[in-house]
Amino acid sequence: MLTIHRPAGGVAVAEGGPREPGYAVVVRGDRIDAIGPAADLLAEYGARARVRDWEGVLTPGRYEPDAVALLESAYWPDPREAGELGTEPLTGEALAAAALSMTDTRWGHSARRGVQRLLARGTTVLAGPFTRPAVAAAVARSGLHVAPSPPPPLRTSGTADFTVHAPDGSCLTTVLAGRLVFRRR
Repeated sequence: MLTIHRPAGGVAVAEGGPREPGYAVVVRGDRIDAIGPAADLLAEYGARARVRDWEGVLTPGRYEPDAVALLESAYWPDPREAGELGTEPLTGEALAAAALSMTDTRWGHSARRGVQRLLARGTTVLAGPFTRPAVAAAVARSGLHVAPSPPPPLRTSGTADFTVHAPDGSCLTTVLAGRLVFRRR
């Protein structure tokens, strides 16, 4: 399936790089098929492609260098625990004071909730490695990449991993290997 992602704010091929106003990105499967002026891409692919219009800027995804601490040393409370534990991750003394029985299963559930929060920030690459098997499994299932450095610039034939940020900087959507894995409602 072909999808044209047409952001109103243009495309920034590199993180923090210059924006190309009026540009779009064509995704075929898990790869970027083309990057260029939206009008040209619509003329070439439009009849065969789904078009997604976004109100922000499309950029490579965010890199999270503190992923190990966020997922292996912090407990992300279940929404059903919000009344007792709050909604923010518990670490250090707060985690010890909660006196939770942190089994592998509980770490896995916590990691999945943490991963969802990272995807909602536009994260596509995490620093690792992860030593807790349940956390490593949650990360692997999510499709997030584990690498020692930030994601590469967007390029034709590259993996379709990117994010779209609204003018206020908040994440509108995160795409991993061509799949929409987060979309702000």
